[in-house]
Amino acid sequence: MKMFLTQINGLFSRIYEKEQFSIEDSARLLAQATIGQGKIYIKGFNEMEGVTLEALEGAEPLKSALRFTEVDDLTDADRVILLSRFSNDAEALALAQKLDRKGIPFISICGDVKNDENDLSKLAEVHINTSLLKPMLPSESGDRICFPTSMAALFIYHCIKLTFDEIMEEYE
Repeated sequence: MKMFLTQINGLFSRIYEKEQFSIEDSARLLAQATIGQGKIYIKGFNEMEGVTLEALEGAEPLKSALRFTEVDDLTDADRVILLSRFSNDAEALALAQKLDRKGIPFISICGDVKNDENDLSKLAEVHINTSLLKPMLPSESGDRICFPTSMAALFIYHCIKLTFDEIMEEYE
């Protein structure tokens, strides 16, 4: 348990150090939608749906946020947060390409898979790397275990939300 605590603390620190400016850019991008006539849509793939639930149904919901349903429902005033385990997730990439064609700015939050032509980070207006590509801890059998991608994504989401809330307080 102590090793997990050490690893997760290190992960969160690395994410914040490396992604601080992208987190701020993400909050500004979302504020544009809220201040204008747009909405914020959230789409989490697989376990990343936990971030969608937190943003919409958590104790402190994200202002102007809705569950993503269909690209055709969006306008250029809207913003989207896409979350997936990896930057080369086929479903997330398909949606990202549709958003890109329609000119909808979006944020991607996922682990960067290097050396892949199809990559969310290349399509997103702002990309945030979870820095998780494999499980964190060695097991007794020598394998690796504990792949807390949704925890990393929730940490990033809360960092974005805190910054977004600060921006909105200054605007109001």
